[in-house]
Amino acid sequence: MNQARRIITSFWLLLSLLPVVAQVNTDQVMRIGQNALYFEDYMVSIQYFNQVIAAKPYLAQPYFFRAIAKLNLDDYQGAESDADMAIEHNPFIVDAYEVRGVARQNQGKLREAVEDYTHALTLLPENRNILFNKAMAQVELGDTAAARESYATLVKAHPSYDNGYLGRARLLMIEGDTVGALADLDKAISINPNATNAYVMRADIAINSGEGDFKSALDDMDRAIKLQPRHAGLFINRAFLRYRLDDYFGAMADYDYAIQLDPLNAVALFNRGLMRAELKDNDRAIQDFTRVLSLKPGDARALYNRAMLYRDTHQYKKAMADIDKVIESYPDLAGAYYLRFDINRALGNMRQSEKDYNKSMALAKHPVNLSESGQSDVADAGGGGNGSRQESASEPQEVVAARFSALLTVDNSSDALEQQYNNPGIRGKVQDRNINVEVEPIFALSYYYSPSELRPSTYYIKEVDDLNATRILRKLLLITNSDVSLNDQAEINRHFSDIEYYNSYIATHAPRAVDYFGRGMAQMTVRNYQGAIADFDKALQLTPDFALAWFQRGVARYRNQRTESSRVDGNIPADVASQMVKHELSEAISDFDRTIELSPSMPFPYYDKGNLLVEMQDYTSALAAYTQAIEAKPDFGEAYYNRGYVYLKLGNKEAGTRDLSKAGELGVMPSYNLLKRMRE
Repeated sequence: MNQARRIITSFWLLLSLLPVVAQVNTDQVMRIGQNALYFEDYMVSIQYFNQVIAAKPYLAQPYFFRAIAKLNLDDYQGAESDADMAIEHNPFIVDAYEVRGVARQNQGKLREAVEDYTHALTLLPENRNILFNKAMAQVELGDTAAARESYATLVKAHPSYDNGYLGRARLLMIEGDTVGALADLDKAISINPNATNAYVMRADIAINSGEGDFKSALDDMDRAIKLQPRHAGLFINRAFLRYRLDDYFGAMADYDYAIQLDPLNAVALFNRGLMRAELKDNDRAIQDFTRVLSLKPGDARALYNRAMLYRDTHQYKKAMADIDKVIESYPDLAGAYYLRFDINRALGNMRQSEKDYNKSMALAKHPVNLSESGQSDVADAGGGGNGSRQESASEPQEVVAARFSALLTVDNSSDALEQQYNNPGIRGKVQDRNINVEVEPIFALSYYYSPSELRPSTYYIKEVDDLNATRILRKLLLITNSDVSLNDQAEINRHFSDIEYYNSYIATHAPRAVDYFGRGMAQMTVRNYQGAIADFDKALQLTPDFALAWFQRGVARYRNQRTESSRVDGNIPADVASQMVKHELSEAISDFDRTIELSPSMPFPYYDKGNLLVEMQDYTSALAAYTQAIEAKPDFGEAYYNRGYVYLKLGNKEAGTRDLSKAGELGVMPSYNLLKRMRE
């Protein structure tokens, strides 16, 4: 695999040296892109298909294959757009309708998805994946009669396709036909004993049958876990079953392991908190609810339970703060007022405690109005349910109150019922990687760069190319936003030697701006930002129109501010420290503005200015800066990503999604992670 990727990278590096797009051997590039797609290197494959599209935009195939890659990266909007282009150029590519249908279905465009599947089925009437997807979309639309017909066709044409029976079982469960659903699940298991979700769905039926057959459900859940031992949701659901069977030790062990698999799983943390509270392990229960609230701020269940624990541990002020937030979300929940009455009484606030007691007694006679609260977290917290229950406008006080202390389960039944299509697998889903969501870093001039498969060479910048052509500097400059740390002592010493060289040269020759600039670059490389700023100052005094010096001084000022901020005296008031940071950032922005005046076609000062404006939380101005960067460089992936990030900050999901999709297409990997998080 590594050797294949090195070959791909080498070829791509060769392509990057070609002077014009027309010289690209599109057939060969297309084959390499398909190879990368086959090996699930989705982002690498997109870069190859981009080259083919740039050279021959009238071809349908590169759009189609790029749509597949984007679909595997969960970029459904981008996949739909590329499938549109493939169909526009060649309306007879059946698979393009299938891919577009899957992309639309994942965006909730169910009727359009059904239309795509129907069109594809006119050419491939018994294709099992298309039939399966169409049936699923029809179920989501609520067209159960049409879905039954699609499943009937599917099962008849493909009697050995286990997912067909699983899908129909899900439909029958929705319609309340548990007998028929069980028959289909048994059939699916007889065809494929490794059909994990068949066991999960059968367990769900057992739980909800009469008094609840928890033992039978547990047996099925055990089988599911043997098949998927790394799925946190399965352990959460088994813990619920063990709890109902009074196996507290087993339930706790399952919650612990679920959290080990997925440390950010709020359901597992909440349930473990409830069990710890029940076992009087109050301090650790509080820790669990606190972690839930860090993941889901304002979650009423966690606040309510933590308030009770704070009360029990005599932390009354904290208990009061939590229960006040619950009452704010549920102003007619009697139990919340009763808890606050108890807390006020412990604090000696007798008048307020009496008011809360009377309010609680009055509300106890009336149902909770869920529609007014606008909250769904408690309404969805059914003990043993999967959150799919349709909440009513109002419910009895005791029912809602019980949900505040009910264990939660997660819905696994849809996992095996994802859309199917005849294309490569999903092993290379970079969107599933756990990364910090933040803007891409600023660009700076440097002597070093870390190439990757997605970015084997740096961006071109005319001003840098012109300076390098003079051969005046001791090393060649490039532009990058990947700051390389020097670990080789010999290499570090060479930069200190450069500084000594410039010291000697400047002392014995007529001053030149480029010499101060060169010494400033050496100072930047060894992290002496104040020294670098002083050298860039001298360069600009000698040559006020030295655009690269203005640009790099802005970078140096920004980096100096970052390092100085980390050493700020704790005695400085927060507002004073904040003003100091804003002043230093403003100075850096003024340098970028001057760079723009001198070189208006250079995209990087616009981009860096945008980053600093984001740091100053001036998001509207940041959007304008990133837009100018994109206008100067239409293939500036990092600018698209950062602009998409800012759009999301401002609540513009549509524009943010569009920009993130474009950024991913241009090779910015975090785009797909952020796109996925937007849908969760």
